Amino acid sequence: MEGLMEGLRQPRRATTLAAQVADQLREQLTSGRWPVGTRIPGEQELADMLQVSRNTVREALRALVHLGLLEARVGDGTYVRVTSELEAVLLRRTATTRPADVLELRAVLEEYAAGLAAERRSKADTARLRELLVAARESNRSGSMAQVAAADGAFHLAVVKAGGNELLMELYEHLGSALSALLAALPWDDDVAIEHDHWHTALVDAIGVGDAVAARYAASMLVRATGRLSAEIFAEQAGATGTGRHAGE
Repeated sequence: MEGLMEGLRQPRRATTLAAQVADQLREQLTSGRWPVGTRIPGEQELADMLQVSRNTVREALRALVHLGLLEARVGDGTYVRVTSELEAVLLRRTATTRPADVLELRAVLEEYAAGLAAERRSKADTARLRELLVAARESNRSGSMAQVAAADGAFHLAVVKAGGNELLMELYEHLGSALSALLAALPWDDDVAIEHDHWHTALVDAIGVGDAVAARYAASMLVRATGRLSAEIFAEQAGATGTGRHAGE
């Protein structure tokens, strides 16, 4: 438990005590001291450590639960749900968003990121992408969409990282779970797998030689291939639930 308490200190009274406690607890999350899935100390233990009232701690915890960072489990305690406010917001938003819209956002991010990667990549970045390209090819031969989704996510995150834009990388990384879940739910298609392999290779080659235009084009073709595969299933889902953009017309 000592490791979980590291970095906590008695709050000052310049702002509300609950706000200061919430800020300190948020620091525990963003620093990685409290990883995702961790059961955090109880209200009384935190109150004793911070030398504030239990009601102050309870108010701070409620604020973080409302933000989506923590999850209160009745009779069990409070657990870390995510460690980033941005991730919490994206998880809430994508949970109520049409899958097709999530893929369109992916297209915007990946096309731009591919261009940045071609302009800014290092030799180490290119070598890493070639390693992940091999992993992506192996996943395509597995026949498992779950494996394909995991390999694809790792590959494209490496492309984004090669671009050197930290905010874009954080945004894409937090969207990763939603994107992987969408891909894993799609049906297997040998033709699309072959097309993905072709454009993954083209993307790495373009990044390797610093061709931003070719890199963006390859990234766009990858997303289009996934879009064609997903169009029918998304249409079926929209028709079944009546939630399509033109439902009821």
